[in-house]
Amino acid sequence: MCNEDSKEQDLGFARIDTDRLKRRGLPEVIYCPGKTIKQIIEITRFLKKAGQNVFATRLEAERFHDIKNTFPDAVYHETARAMTIDVAPLPVPIGLVVVVCAGTSDLPVAEEAALTAERMGARVKRIHDVGVAGLHRLMKHVDLIRSARAVVVVAGMEGALPSVVGGLIDKPIIAVPTSVGYGSSMQGIAALLAMLNSCVPGISVVNIDNGFGAGVAAAMINKTGEQS
Repeated sequence: MCNEDSKEQDLGFARIDTDRLKRRGLPEVIYCPGKTIKQIIEITRFLKKAGQNVFATRLEAERFHDIKNTFPDAVYHETARAMTIDVAPLPVPIGLVVVVCAGTSDLPVAEEAALTAERMGARVKRIHDVGVAGLHRLMKHVDLIRSARAVVVVAGMEGALPSVVGGLIDKPIIAVPTSVGYGSSMQGIAALLAMLNSCVPGISVVNIDNGFGAGVAAAMINKTGEQS
């Protein structure tokens, strides 16, 4: 059942918001954990029918193979743990979002942020494995980071990297704590608290492992730069 006034499709187990692309600049995204393969397929089928690109996050590889049987044009982004199916042209990349990743173990969250920002029309550059254990690695990339309109900084363990980057640049930073770390990191709570308590102004913090949310925020900031 489709409500024309609200641009909403009721599938019984989900209400698909087809007006979100116009309102927010990104079609409704499928968050896969907790959904069955059948539910993901039905949502995907409706989005494609509506002429909207499909972006499914946190999709494990083995589940993707089941979905690929139904949608041969589906693409799996292994590091980001995401699936995309494009039926409409993606936005022409503009501006610059830089995604800075502290360690290799943080890559899945960082790549989710980068892929999200790209799908919202941002030109994205990635900088990997430049955590505080070796700050000389970060300093090689300062000029690139300073040229961005928005910077996403992803880190686990003690979560110090966003504060370090924030002291070097004059651009908005979206900090992403990850659940990477030893026992007392408490699955990312230590990094989250460190980022929330940063003494560097201009740092905003999303929830633990929320690369998607950080990518959306960075892409929206990036768009405002194009309009100014």
